Amino acid sequence: MWLLMFRKIFQKNNRSSCMWKGSIAFAGLLIFMTSPAIAFDFSGWDTLLKKNVGSKVISNVKLNAVNYKNIKSDPAYEKLIGDLKDYNLSDLKSKNDKLTFWINVYNVMAVKMVLDNYPVKSIKDAGSLFKSVWKKEVGVVAGKVTTLNDIEHKILRKMGEPRIHVAIVCASVSCPDLRPEAYTTEKLDTQLDDQLTKFLMNQGKGFKIEGNKVYLSSIFKWFEEDFEPKGGVVPYLTKYVDSRYMPTLKSGKLKVKYLDYDWDLNE
Repeated sequence: MWLLMFRKIFQKNNRSSCMWKGSIAFAGLLIFMTSPAIAFDFSGWDTLLKKNVGSKVISNVKLNAVNYKNIKSDPAYEKLIGDLKDYNLSDLKSKNDKLTFWINVYNVMAVKMVLDNYPVKSIKDAGSLFKSVWKKEVGVVAGKVTTLNDIEHKILRKMGEPRIHVAIVCASVSCPDLRPEAYTTEKLDTQLDDQLTKFLMNQGKGFKIEGNKVYLSSIFKWFEEDFEPKGGVVPYLTKYVDSRYMPTLKSGKLKVKYLDYDWDLNE
């Protein structure tokens, strides 16, 4: 549009070719300065997830299992890892841009940790007595070596969005399911709500009620403080559970228990 405008102006006024070239340069600079930042392209990750994540039952728990072998042999995986190394974080402008990017990156890097140490019975086996898997270097993002701990605790948790805990997946049976699509800025809020709702529908690892006892994933115990600004774990979760559980949750007579956590690989 800018080029056409300048062209019409200078054609009309019959300016010199030198001025025409100058206008082209100016228009190009103007376009560059007004172009929106380009978010990271997770379409390759989206395709990998759609091809390699599917429903399965492991240890009597229904979950989305991951075909790690297929991901490792797919050229799209190597391209994704390579592209993340050179990405410019300054292109992430909004809070949702940042949340989306780092949620996806955490999941990519959790898969990478498994693949870098494959085969493993549990992602925790990739760690050692001296350094847990969470603090082990896993990859390079935007030119900087990172760990799963860095992404979760130093970036995502500081953004004040407790639903991240059902979106980032630590490659284990009791983790929230790895979503069979990449997160996007445009759909992030809907995707996070859907993740939390589905996690709480899974009685094998998310939520269940027996009498006046509510059994929750241990995730809600480990990260209880992240839900405090939202009113606390149980009040926050109430709007996401099946309506038939509302009277029990609001009764004030609940005994909160936590489900055992299965760290076996979600393969």
